[in-house]
Amino acid sequence: MFYKNYLVLLPGIVLAFVLYTLSQGFNNIIGIEILGYDKSPISTAMISILLGIFFGNFFSIRESFQKGLDFSRDYILKLGIICLGIQLKPFEFLDFGKIAIPLIIICIISILIVIKLLIKKLKIPTRMAYLISIGSTVCGTTAIMATAPVIKANKNEVSYAIANITLFGILSMLIYPYFANFYFEGNSLFIGLFLGTSIHETSQVAAAGLIYDQQFNSPETLNIATVTKLIRNTFLIIMIPLFAFLYNRGQRKERNYSILNIFPYFVLGFIGMIILRNIGDQIFATYNEDSWIKTIEFIQISSKIFLTMAMAAIGLSTNLKDIRNMGYKPFIVGFVAMLTVGIISISTIEIYLKFFI
Repeated sequence: MFYKNYLVLLPGIVLAFVLYTLSQGFNNIIGIEILGYDKSPISTAMISILLGIFFGNFFSIRESFQKGLDFSRDYILKLGIICLGIQLKPFEFLDFGKIAIPLIIICIISILIVIKLLIKKLKIPTRMAYLISIGSTVCGTTAIMATAPVIKANKNEVSYAIANITLFGILSMLIYPYFANFYFEGNSLFIGLFLGTSIHETSQVAAAGLIYDQQFNSPETLNIATVTKLIRNTFLIIMIPLFAFLYNRGQRKERNYSILNIFPYFVLGFIGMIILRNIGDQIFATYNEDSWIKTIEFIQISSKIFLTMAMAAIGLSTNLKDIRNMGYKPFIVGFVAMLTVGIISISTIEIYLKFFI
């Protein structure tokens, strides 16, 4: 029975891996064989999600693949992010964190104010506005799904909000790495902070950081973007109780959420991998440095494979018809939210960080 439960995941996981392999193959053919570079300048992660969107919308994906694709999108993604921790040391995590937290707080407050003003003009339903707000400010679909039962949102409102976040998250994921490189002139710290605060989903931030790393050979940017986003995710434990209070104020309601249920535990796995790297550098490397270096390289390569598989699964699960049918008003709110968080992130980096770093 145990094996049967896990065997149903296999087709979807294999499909995600096949798309990763295809993406790597296309990347090599285009970048090396056709363009003549020693190393392809094209991102495998970008090709993977675009292939996923193409196959997911132009072909019918069998139901037997869906559970494995969901598993890849949720758990293989988190495993990839956890493995990224092997690239960092504890003090680097703390250094990035103390810079990222003020930036995250400013971005969250700003986007909430802007969306609050915008929904009055467009007369967006309050619950949908709350869902788009928390999806834009904290961690995308995860935040939406965690907030929906707290404010009694219906399925249509949840679907609209997720489609909104997906659309603008994918756009920013594909555009921002190149824009940030141009705007910040290759400064890995500023670019990582910008990607980590301005893109909605954890998966999209990881993909944008991976795209940047693959395009501009900057693993530090991927590290900073990931750390910033994981810190941003922990704000979920503050934002959901806040939204519950704001939505239900004046009404006597029981609390229908749990801090333990909404805490993103894979953040602890990421920190655990950082600690493992520190212990390994101090102990394992002393006995057999070559083996330890190979272990680190294996985990790093695995993390990028896992993330690219997750990107393929996300692409396959992105329904363009749902996005097209969501109506123009939520589209405007999502677009303004994307622009606002991007502009606030840039402004804060320009004004605050350049004076204090």
